[in-house]
Amino acid sequence: MKFKDQQTAQKLRGGYYTPLDLASFIARWVGEINPDKVLEPSCGDGAFFQAMSDVGGFEKSALTGFELDSDEAGKAARRAKELNLWKPAVRSEDFLGWAIENMVKGGERFDAVVGNPPFVRYQFLPPQFQVRAATIFDELGLKFTKHTNAWVPFILASMSLLRPGGRLAMVVPAEIIHVTHAQSLRSYLGKECRRLVIIDPEELWFNGTLQGAVILMAEKRSSPRQNTEGLGMVPVRGREFLRRSPSEVFLEPQSINGKTVAGKWTRALLDLETRDVFDELEAHTEVHRFDDIARVDVGIVTGANKFFLVPDATVEAYGLSKYAHPMFGRSEHCPGVIYDEQQHAANADKGSPTNFLWFDDAPAKMAKRARQYIERGEAEKLHTRYKCRIRAPWYKVPSVYSTEVGMLKRCHDTPRLILNKIGAYTTDTAYRIRTKEADGKRLVGCFINPLTALSAELEGRHYGGGVLELIPSEIERLVIPMPEKVELDLAELDNSIRNRPTHETLERQGKVVLGALGISKAKQASALEGWRKLRNRRHRTSTEAV
Repeated sequence: MKFKDQQTAQKLRGGYYTPLDLASFIARWVGEINPDKVLEPSCGDGAFFQAMSDVGGFEKSALTGFELDSDEAGKAARRAKELNLWKPAVRSEDFLGWAIENMVKGGERFDAVVGNPPFVRYQFLPPQFQVRAATIFDELGLKFTKHTNAWVPFILASMSLLRPGGRLAMVVPAEIIHVTHAQSLRSYLGKECRRLVIIDPEELWFNGTLQGAVILMAEKRSSPRQNTEGLGMVPVRGREFLRRSPSEVFLEPQSINGKTVAGKWTRALLDLETRDVFDELEAHTEVHRFDDIARVDVGIVTGANKFFLVPDATVEAYGLSKYAHPMFGRSEHCPGVIYDEQQHAANADKGSPTNFLWFDDAPAKMAKRARQYIERGEAEKLHTRYKCRIRAPWYKVPSVYSTEVGMLKRCHDTPRLILNKIGAYTTDTAYRIRTKEADGKRLVGCFINPLTALSAELEGRHYGGGVLELIPSEIERLVIPMPEKVELDLAELDNSIRNRPTHETLERQGKVVLGALGISKAKQASALEGWRKLRNRRHRTSTEAV
């Protein structure tokens, strides 16, 4: 959890300004339609004004910019005046509030929208802005979630204020492609736009941040009867694409539609052959959705992991052996797919927090040192934390049970299930998996294969640093081949994961698991290469290095 008081002022206002060369590329594209009215909903100090002046074609364009920060708004206004732009208007107010008033019938509309909307998490927005963000979704009849980011309602409002046939081009977070909270936006854009294009760079465009960014180019349908072409992806490396005609770039990719645009846009990063192979394998009678064969539950929520998850030394110091139970919750705790006594002992020897403390006694029944440990937690104000203070007593953690199979929430290369041979507990950094009919060992062994690895890349999400994360609803959609006639060797698989590169393990498991389904080596290789492509993109590994 990241708290507001831990954030920089720059992050809290989303103030990462667009490099001039990217802004100029965007200005060239929207300038091709000779817009009479241009909107910049988060103009900062006026970088896009400079770009429009440099590229020309906006001499008769009425420009409207919004910037909440009065100092930055003043800079933008002065820059527009110095550039002799025609009828510039910079408003030092919240764009969302103004947009809500104008989204009604008869409100102001624009021929083009450009910009770089603020990247600010919902929980960091002032209450009034949170209400306005939710109102934007309501006005458009879209599902709202408090996990959203400020850039999502900014784009929704901007698109709603765009006239039919108009163009929108913005620098937006790369997570637009895959995060769950942007699903309403993706669906809305897919419905409203004749054509959508994402320019997807290998490198980071903003210094001092791990946040990847892309250019979104969207052309709104000229009428409700006009067909929607769908989405196209343009992968780029370096800045060479900026020398090309923006319209040429916009028209370059073959658009794809259907479930690619209706859901996450990650599928559009794959070539047609890989998409077809994935769809074919997904439809196989012995390939299942995870939700059909197993249940996903979050791990134990303690509210204070450092207090409840401790090494052996703490157990010994306070005489807590009565309350100590084996646990795991980090990738370094589980380097393979088997968690047994040997692995648990190895973790303990390293001083890892391998013990979960479950206090189920009344204080009067506790030994003196155990009570002292509880008092230590209270001295640290742990009982005032939300998850702790809603419990009675605060130190008795609820929903304590273990499952035969576990799964870590995050991974570097590809997710894996863990056979929990000693009934260890897991915190909310992991999931508890309960099989419905499938044998646990078989599920763990079949889960590692190129198809499921590719499915995880398509369903999951990632942020700065490139770590893949899956929430329960995304895990439930994973596709798992479960051939009846498959020979699995979990000990060998465990050894391979610990000691071999991931792609070698997946290739081997492709032969074992997908081969048992009768899937050809060529199709196994296609699924593996699809996984590798998306994994490398997530890690920002250059195509030249692969």
